[in-house]
Amino acid sequence: MASDVMNEEYGITKKDFRGVFWRSFTLLGSMNYERMEALGFLYAIFPILKKIYKDDIQGLKNACHRHMVAFNMTVAPSPFVMGIAIAMEQMAKKDKNFDPSSINAVKVSLMGPLSGIGDTFFWGIFRILACAIAVGFAQQGSVLAPIILLLLFNIPNFLTRWITLDLGYHKGSTLLSEMERTGKMKLFTHCAGIVGVAAIGCLIALWVPISCPATFVVSDNEISLQKYLDDIMPCLLPLATTLSLFAFLRKGNKAIHAILIVVVVGFILGVLGLVA
Repeated sequence: MASDVMNEEYGITKKDFRGVFWRSFTLLGSMNYERMEALGFLYAIFPILKKIYKDDIQGLKNACHRHMVAFNMTVAPSPFVMGIAIAMEQMAKKDKNFDPSSINAVKVSLMGPLSGIGDTFFWGIFRILACAIAVGFAQQGSVLAPIILLLLFNIPNFLTRWITLDLGYHKGSTLLSEMERTGKMKLFTHCAGIVGVAAIGCLIALWVPISCPATFVVSDNEISLQKYLDDIMPCLLPLATTLSLFAFLRKGNKAIHAILIVVVVGFILGVLGLVA
């Protein structure tokens, strides 16, 4: 049984990590537009968090709050981030000088790169390849078609989840310990924060398509208000809207109230022809 133990100090075993592996398949089970996959992420690692903070209820509560911050990435490589998060939680529990905010900074910094890799392979390669081969069997009337589809797509999916979880925990903890020892963790956290802000800016430009179609005539020339707004700053309206909602939520207001305000204000401005 000793070989089954992965961390003697906290009593974490391979069985616990198998639990994280299987729970990672529920990552999208509670997907929502407020916290994205955060609840699924916390659900996956929660049994191990309970072992790490078994004698520290407040520490467990703080850890739960940390992992309820919005998280979103391709699901297959997500266990890599889970492994690193577990390793960092152990460091946070052991070292009182460890900065807990670096945990979310690292998670955010990994979302973009790993999602890019995951989307390319799983949605752009494995899915297309599996469907193409399965369709060939289906056209011949073979009952193996759906089985082949599931196998060709899910074998890489299962392997990626298990291998990256182990890699993230073992190699990630070694790398993070070295960074903490040399003082590079603060620099990495700072850079990760910059990457995270840049990623959020890209998401605002892509996911908040607000524009102003209003025009007015000056000396027989039609002037587009949106053109002037773009000259001031591209995507100014999406940015202003997002920052306003962020300030509204930071004051402790509920997300449902923010949604209702967006619906009502958007409807009124849309009827008046001021936004589209």
